[in-house]
Amino acid sequence: MIVGGRSTTVGGARQRTILSLLILNPGRIVPMDTLVEVVWNGRPPTTARTQVAICIAALRKKFKAEGVAEDIVITAHPGYLLNTEGHEVDSVEFTKLVGAAQQAAKEQRLDEAAQFYQSALDLWRGPALDGVTGQLVEEEARRLEELRLNAYDDHTAVQLELGNHQATIPELAAVVREQPLRERTRYHLMLAEYRSGRRADAMATFRDARRQLVEELGLEPGPDLQELHDAILRDDPALTPAARISFVAPKHQPRTTAVHSSLPPDIPGFVGRVHELAALSTLVAGEGTRQAVSVSLITGAAGVGKTGLALHWAHRVGDQFPDGRLFADLQGYESGDTLPISDVLSRFLRSLGVSSQQIPTELEERCFLYRNILADRRVLLVLDNVRTYAQMQPLLPSAGESCVLVTSREQLEGLVAWPAEARVHLGPLPGPDAMELLGKIVGTARISAAPAESARLVELCDKLPLALRIAAARLASKPHWTVRHLANRLDDERRRLDELSQGESQVRVSFELSYRHLPDDAARLYRLLGLLDIPDFTAWVGAALLDTDVLDAEGLIEYLVDAQLLVALGTDATGCLRYRFQNLLRLYARERAHDETPCDEHRAALDRVFRTFLTITEEAHRRDYGGDFTVIHSDVPRRTVDPAFLDDLLAVSLDWFEAERLNLLAVIEQAARAGMDDLAWDLTASMVTLFETRNYVENWRVCCERALAAAREAGNTRGQAAMLHDLGAVELRLRRIDMAADRFHDALRLYEATDDEHGQALTRRNIAITDRIRGDLDSAMTGLETARATFRTVGDHSSEAHALNNMAQIALDRGQPDSAVRLALESIRISQSIGAGGERGLAQGSHRLARAYLAQGQLVLAEETFLEVVRIVKEKSDQVGLAYALLGVGETSLAANAPQQADAVLNEALEISRRIDSPLVEGQINLALGESCRRQGRYSASRTHLLAAQQIFTSVGSPPWQERALLELDALDSEPVVQSGPGHRISVPGQRAPASLHKR
Repeated sequence: MIVGGRSTTVGGARQRTILSLLILNPGRIVPMDTLVEVVWNGRPPTTARTQVAICIAALRKKFKAEGVAEDIVITAHPGYLLNTEGHEVDSVEFTKLVGAAQQAAKEQRLDEAAQFYQSALDLWRGPALDGVTGQLVEEEARRLEELRLNAYDDHTAVQLELGNHQATIPELAAVVREQPLRERTRYHLMLAEYRSGRRADAMATFRDARRQLVEELGLEPGPDLQELHDAILRDDPALTPAARISFVAPKHQPRTTAVHSSLPPDIPGFVGRVHELAALSTLVAGEGTRQAVSVSLITGAAGVGKTGLALHWAHRVGDQFPDGRLFADLQGYESGDTLPISDVLSRFLRSLGVSSQQIPTELEERCFLYRNILADRRVLLVLDNVRTYAQMQPLLPSAGESCVLVTSREQLEGLVAWPAEARVHLGPLPGPDAMELLGKIVGTARISAAPAESARLVELCDKLPLALRIAAARLASKPHWTVRHLANRLDDERRRLDELSQGESQVRVSFELSYRHLPDDAARLYRLLGLLDIPDFTAWVGAALLDTDVLDAEGLIEYLVDAQLLVALGTDATGCLRYRFQNLLRLYARERAHDETPCDEHRAALDRVFRTFLTITEEAHRRDYGGDFTVIHSDVPRRTVDPAFLDDLLAVSLDWFEAERLNLLAVIEQAARAGMDDLAWDLTASMVTLFETRNYVENWRVCCERALAAAREAGNTRGQAAMLHDLGAVELRLRRIDMAADRFHDALRLYEATDDEHGQALTRRNIAITDRIRGDLDSAMTGLETARATFRTVGDHSSEAHALNNMAQIALDRGQPDSAVRLALESIRISQSIGAGGERGLAQGSHRLARAYLAQGQLVLAEETFLEVVRIVKEKSDQVGLAYALLGVGETSLAANAPQQADAVLNEALEISRRIDSPLVEGQINLALGESCRRQGRYSASRTHLLAAQQIFTSVGSPPWQERALLELDALDSEPVVQSGPGHRISVPGQRAPASLHKR
């Protein structure tokens, strides 16, 4: 690193590795997960993120110490970036100079090209990233070295064209000794030697190359070396300097990291659309010079091939989008609601490197994060089946070099404001292209043997790609059929022919052509699948619909995939194959179900699927909690699922929850609409582990409201109580304490009306938590003791441990740390007795224990216990728990009078708390940071944090915390100082004891 013309060294291997990663990605965010992975080579300690934050702080301090005023390393979700404005990065300058040299050489400005190459090579002062460890960094060092050697070879080629043969030989010979297997360098040395009149030396260079290649690789020299050898032997005049030899500039090196692509596979047998593809190619014209987002729109009728064209073009140009290719089917033409944009944003953010726990809850915040990430990336977005501009508008980047390709049946006039480089309207395929499509699927020989019949079939399919593909698939799967036979079958259907010539009905006819030839059991499954509102599904859903074995159902589903009536999506996180309908195929299946299947069969099939969802969800909850704890269930009969299959499916219960999340939401919605109120509220209650752990608060709220409405319509008192309780939990999660308390009191009245002791205890516990937050400790303790007694009676060990945790916190609030230790240890004992599912309670109990140790002044025990909590919550991907645990680590550092160390941890905790929308912990972290800054004499920063804390505590309605923030502000105002000159003040150390310990 060079600052102000002098070289400076960054100390510490980890700091060098982190700085190297930032330098390798100038101006781009390097995720925290990447830093952790590289620094510890995939085996990070539990404190890895904290240690990275400490290294970042040290780097910033180093830059400041070297006189760099502005921030070089900037915190930017989900990691850090290197701000290169006003600074130079050798690798970036090298790339620019090489690009300029290549362009000059291409335009035969050889002297300029040589100068550019020399300037680029002069930037090298030794091996790239020498002494820096980490697999990714080492791979990048090898890539940079390869770029250097390529640039050297290109530079040598220019020098030879300029006639500088003799001058290049010494350095060429040295490089050949270092890189004996680089044939292009050997080529240049041989040519330079020959042109310098050293023919024998050139032949010796070839013999050395052949010997080393054969001995080390078992290969003969390549054709270029062989041809040059032969040309030298015959003194070919073309080798003289007058006959310039041009060399192709090296291609861009492959990326060292995988590029995410969620594009579905390219359309097999794609034909035609030449003019449309050319129009779309204007989107990537002027690559590297565009500064604005490009948007294109493909419109046309159903079945005309909009999606096929979009995917085909996207795969053709995919390598021009090094930062990823994203695809979303927005389902704008589904019969029900369109795909929620919030869910699309969530998926896109994960694809762009953001973890699930870091994704904001509110749509506006997700849009802000999404657009911020895309601002400096080049990504291709394909938005399929868009119905309105408003539906897609949140997904449009606001700046950068990304491209957006949209398909719709509408013109989407809202896109007029965007610089849409290409608008493509698709009509039917031209006749020759339609014939070619048939030939690619059926076989050219069969189509060529019956040209008239094939042309007739094309006309019967109205030249629509979707209809043509379905017809061709029938022929391909029936080799004993002739083209005439299939054409005659279509001719026999007068009604079908009429429909084929009208609007969108031709698609329905094409579907019918495949559907009518299905076996009875496959056709029945196809119809019943159309009744479900879920976005995709696995084989067990088909098994539940038919009340059959999973493997048998999978065979029928694969049959439907082969018939092009379903789409295979690949495997999910649980290893299950997933399938989905295309939009129109789902509508057609539903029509067939209503026309051909009795209504009572509809209800029975849906009931089997929904009850299977409930069985698996309840078991997933049970495995995550270690028992059937913390929830109230309905009397809905569970459907039996094979235990071995269940074990495979729920190997990691949260993986299954994540894979099925959108389906579970859709099932709750559909069950509520269908009057299956018990099923809707029970399923919602059983999903608490997903909602809480992955912070899907908005999903939780919507499901509760849907199920509550169904329970109210049915007069289901127990269901209403359960959903009011869960809605209260949602408000408590968001720290809207008054609203949470109102919900809990409403739920308690209904539970009392049904004499449900367990439900009453769960609700009283949560009312007690709201009392504690609002400062009514006596009422809170009474409520918790009452609830705990019931939990012991009904055997809800997890809830009993949770009640003890809160009782321990009350003891801390009362200034009774010894009592808090006792209660926390009892909570931990109960959680440990639960087994593998008790980790959540174990983390909470350990957190309380750590706080009690902190209150007792046992700092070593406190830190060890907090770090154990960090380990547990990271394994559970519990970001809320992680924020609280890091807060505790930071406060322990403060108690040990190490405020700078506390800063690094607390700032990481603050970053997490802001992402997960958990205001109370965010306020507490700000409070601790205020104290830390005050101790370091950073009074302005201290005031900023304390005011933020006060505002948060006021907004959530927590008087005890408001009072604590005010006390800290008063202490800041009365901070003892001595004057050190005009406008300066210095804190007098040791004048004030550490502030009160904070709590979760």
